[in-house]
Amino acid sequence: MNSSSKFYGTKIPVVRMLVVMKNLFTIRAFHKSLISLSSSTRHFCCSSSSSASTFAIKNVTKSNFESALNDLRLYVKDADFVAVDLEMTGVTSAPWRESFELDRFDIQYLKVKDSAEKFAAVQFGVCPFRWEPHRQSFVAHPHNFYIFPRQEIKGDDTSYEFLCQTTSINFLAKYQFDFNLCIREGVSYLSRSQEKEALGRLNARYKDRLLDSSSCWREGVDTKLVRVADILFSERLKNKIAEWHDGLLGDRNGASQTWKTSNDSKQQLKTIFFKMRPALDLTGFTSHQLRLIQLKELKDCLCKEAEMKIKAAIGFRHVIDLLSSEKKLIVGHNSFLDIAHIYRKFIGPLPSTAKECVISIQKFFPYIVDTKVLLNASTVCQKILKKSSTSLSKAFALLCPQIASGVKTSGLADKRLVKVEVQVDNKRSLNWNSGAKHEAGYDAFMTGCVFAQACSHLGVDFTLNPSSVDLSHHEKLQEYINLLYLSWINGDIIDLKTGERKTDSICSKGFKAHHSKILFSNTVLLWGFPAKLKASEIRECFCKVFGSSSITFIYHLDKTAVFIQFSKEELVSDFLVLKETLERSNDPISVLHPLSKVLQGGRTRAASYEVYKQICSSTISKVFFADQAEAVGIEWNAKLSKPVLEVERQVDFEASENQLDTDARNETEIVSGIDPPLYMHSPTDELDSLCPAEAQMSK
Repeated sequence: MNSSSKFYGTKIPVVRMLVVMKNLFTIRAFHKSLISLSSSTRHFCCSSSSSASTFAIKNVTKSNFESALNDLRLYVKDADFVAVDLEMTGVTSAPWRESFELDRFDIQYLKVKDSAEKFAAVQFGVCPFRWEPHRQSFVAHPHNFYIFPRQEIKGDDTSYEFLCQTTSINFLAKYQFDFNLCIREGVSYLSRSQEKEALGRLNARYKDRLLDSSSCWREGVDTKLVRVADILFSERLKNKIAEWHDGLLGDRNGASQTWKTSNDSKQQLKTIFFKMRPALDLTGFTSHQLRLIQLKELKDCLCKEAEMKIKAAIGFRHVIDLLSSEKKLIVGHNSFLDIAHIYRKFIGPLPSTAKECVISIQKFFPYIVDTKVLLNASTVCQKILKKSSTSLSKAFALLCPQIASGVKTSGLADKRLVKVEVQVDNKRSLNWNSGAKHEAGYDAFMTGCVFAQACSHLGVDFTLNPSSVDLSHHEKLQEYINLLYLSWINGDIIDLKTGERKTDSICSKGFKAHHSKILFSNTVLLWGFPAKLKASEIRECFCKVFGSSSITFIYHLDKTAVFIQFSKEELVSDFLVLKETLERSNDPISVLHPLSKVLQGGRTRAASYEVYKQICSSTISKVFFADQAEAVGIEWNAKLSKPVLEVERQVDFEASENQLDTDARNETEIVSGIDPPLYMHSPTDELDSLCPAEAQMSK
């Protein structure tokens, strides 16, 4: 699943789906709209030098989850690293939420956050890799988990809803994703925060029940005093029973033990045997106290039963807890969106800023490697890839030809190729190749193979060590660990240790030379203007007022909004003040003003770049930016202050800065429909033959 390679110029409809398991109509409607297969497993062919073998990848659903989890615990514990991959129901909730060159570092994170919050993860690939010195090869254990959020806790009114992006769903269907299996048999889960909330509600509910029940037996005494007395009695009895239980564990002979209460010497707790098991004989208690004891016993029983149901509902999160507790090196490909989904689905709500987010991520996953960063930053790997695409499938084919082709190679080249055996249950193969791209389990396997081979090219010699190599601290890899692409379009890398944008030379590798600058303090956001206006017409209106060289560029977010960058920062406030003045006036001069064409109808809004951040941070989802802005409801014209954060970032423009022919420049900027200007787009990371959906979803 690609978090950043997007296809521009295509309207991407988004369907909101409310996932409530009680509502069968919703599920049936969703089922009828999807293409599914009847089979829950797919068989892959593997060959060896002597014979060919065929066995399926480890598909995991709720029916075999417990046994698969037990096996996975052993594999992860012994692993040198674990590769992961996710498949999702979508990437962007609206065209204007796609990754743009004009997105500042903090905006990029907000768009990733929005995606992780609104879309579901439906498949999770986990593939532990362990080096076996005696076989001089890695052993991989690919697991393909189907996951689906359900209302597993009885009495919990929480309903799960998520978006489905039609291009993403079509993409999954094209690669035979089994939607029936996912919805019917997918493993459910609770995040850590959801579990904590559920336990909190449980404790509060049973505490209230105890207080309410005790008030029914107040026997003419003041209610508050009875409640306090009942609570103290219950707590003392609870402690005594705990002492009795601990005594039994320490005294296997089962000798009788007697305790006297502080206010009645006739009351006793005596150990007896009931049906060959130790029990307590209660004597000397009042009928009211006995009812309290019965109530407490019932409350504890029901509470433990409810706690067990909550623990059972944790489901797939056990896998995440396993990866976190073992502190293994996690390997992904273009994986910041994957990590954001993992945090949102299995840990808790995503923090509001990128820095807070990565600091929290480091607590659970201290070592992460993004193979896309590694391949782009390593000159050795770039030489092997011949500076071609670093998509997962292409990197796998070029770096791991003997695995990708499924055919054993021979010759001197074999000395630098890392061998990888695949083991599923009791079956193992050295030349295992399914060709099942875009299935999470197989994509995780490809990611791990690419990483292992890249390590070899970087100088990591697995053969020199008799035991496992500590890749998390290997000197050859320290330059690449905990660096992820926050935005592949911009080439911006985030350092998970600091939460800051990486600014050293590693960021510039693998990208074109930049020669134009984005000055966010010089940029105005304009929306709600007449839909018929083109970029060239908007430029003409502004140049008539502020001068022919006043506009650096115009950039479309969608057909309802544009960014306008002025050549001087003061022109931003000049324009906003002039706009407000013209809109207050209703005289012939204002009607004939050059900007009247842009301001026609009085619905045009304008604001500084900081307002764009506020709009992106909103949880509201509207397809068109103008609708989103109005729904958020900020007083736009009042936003005349300078942006809080002024950042300069270089961006590649195909149009030359020295080009003086205005009409020629306009031809470059004119964009119909929702297309952003093509001259500001970085090259996509996919093969030209890919269809739009594939370009968006593929790594």
